[in-house]
Amino acid sequence: MDKFVSSWYNDQSLPESYIFPPHERPGKLLVPRCNTVPVIDLSDTRTNLVHQILKASQEFGLFQVVNHGVPPNIMSETMSLFHKFFELPAEDKASLTVYTNDPKRCKLVTSTLDYDREKIHLWRDVLRHPCHPDCIEFWPRKPLRYREVVAACSIEAKKLGLQILELLCEGIGIEHGYFEHELTEDLLLGANHYPPCPDPSLTLGIPKHFDPDILTILLQEHISGLQVLKDGEWIGVRPIPNAFVVNIGYILQVISNNKLKGAEHRVVTNSSDHRISVVFCMNPAGNSNIEPAKSVVTATNPPLCRGFQFKEFVDNFYSMEGDADLALQPFK
Repeated sequence: MDKFVSSWYNDQSLPESYIFPPHERPGKLLVPRCNTVPVIDLSDTRTNLVHQILKASQEFGLFQVVNHGVPPNIMSETMSLFHKFFELPAEDKASLTVYTNDPKRCKLVTSTLDYDREKIHLWRDVLRHPCHPDCIEFWPRKPLRYREVVAACSIEAKKLGLQILELLCEGIGIEHGYFEHELTEDLLLGANHYPPCPDPSLTLGIPKHFDPDILTILLQEHISGLQVLKDGEWIGVRPIPNAFVVNIGYILQVISNNKLKGAEHRVVTNSSDHRISVVFCMNPAGNSNIEPAKSVVTATNPPLCRGFQFKEFVDNFYSMEGDADLALQPFK
């Protein structure tokens, strides 16, 4: 546990192993919390929703949703619970830090799973685990009600994701129910803890990347940190009470044959506040066949790539250090 950022962040200056190369650093320039990131009210008419979500997914690859039907108490309890989790004594978290290849198990790591091999570390601790009912027995037992609260939130997050996918299907002409089964079979939770950083201009919580999934549903609190790259400029995603951030995953970009686009984004740190974010990644089953949907392929819009198994892409993605475009190259 002594490697974890949260165990030593206020005892020393920023270690060399956390300093990014100059061209990747966020620097000291203030990035505005921009109001242009779309905010979509899901209580609007279906026609309007299809139009707004499609437009946001094509222009930004990321948007926020409000009036989404997820009870506010579930959202607030989830965020409160993860604050309590990361404040637990080391002995209560120790059993989760043992690396295992068992996909059902929880993993509590600092930076990434490749901490011992990576050249530069990320300024975060992260808990990851699948949200399938078969895996709940492996979830943390502390804090109290962890399993009850996280199960409730994960169910709501998946319902919300499927609702948004249905609206996108309608918008680009993919048949109803296309994403209801194996293409969204695996829901993965990631809870990120970003402690205060001695010099946020030199390091990152997460470097710029595309999400290698179908859709990401993000719960963030009132502290800023998420930034999205738009037209070559970084803009901050302004936290909105009781909103979810929705990010188009790279696999959805492939299935839509580039009709939708994933958002390139990153997470910056700050010098004064602990920040926690909770992400639910909607993933296909590992052996799912991924290819452009037949209904979006035409003579003038030929397929972006050939079919491939999702696990093949994920293996490439991590071997290419998170570069989604390079990961797709073997399937062109």
